[in-house]
Amino acid sequence: MTRTMTKREPATPGEILTEEFMKPMGLTQSALAEAMGVQRKHVNELCNDRRNVTAATALILARVFGNSPDFWLNVQRRTDLWEPMHSARDRKRIERARPPTSAA
Repeated sequence: MTRTMTKREPATPGEILTEEFMKPMGLTQSALAEAMGVQRKHVNELCNDRRNVTAATALILARVFGNSPDFWLNVQRRTDLWEPMHSARDRKRIERARPPTSAA
């Protein structure tokens, strides 16, 4: 396990979007969808962690909220890395991996 991984599950992109941005700003899913130029379903899926933050979505969110696309991609990346590191099935696969032996 890498040093940056912890036992505590990171906040998901949907949790961050809802709790740190939408609620404090009083934004509804419909209002955010309009600001983003996407369908409300897109925002609903983001908020409920049924849609990942893609590069395009990160660029849109950064423009809407005045932060960086890297912020949104890093939130997604932390979730993407945490999940397999804490899944027994995935951990077995990961731990089987070894550096290749050199063909001398």
